[in-house]
Amino acid sequence: QVELVESGGGLVQAGGSLRLSCAASGRTFNSVAMGWFRQAPGKEREFVAAISPRGSTTRYTDSVKGRFTISRDNAKNTVYLQMNSLKPEDTAVYYCAADLESFITSMERNYDYWGQGTQVTVSS
Repeated sequence: QVELVESGGGLVQAGGSLRLSCAASGRTFNSVAMGWFRQAPGKEREFVAAISPRGSTTRYTDSVKGRFTISRDNAKNTVYLQMNSLKPEDTAVYYCAADLESFITSMERNYDYWGQGTQVTVSS
């Protein structure tokens, strides 16, 4: 069992920055790949970024490359999503997820545990 709790969402103007955090508990964190997904109103949930268990490999969806950075601190059992140069189209509920298979993937169905989500709203 893995419990995930996101924080750090909020309202920001276009061009601004936010850092999301996801605190994990319940399993050896450094053996678990982690991902961030988002769901905008009226849209399907989509992959944003993922990171391998030791943080050596990352993957991003094209729309956030160069603006978002995923990282993790295994000593704190926490994964982060630094979001810079935010755009109104980044507005969504952001979810972190854990993949017990420990390899990173953009496929939602591969993730075993999910947080409750945190709202990010970017105003124009």
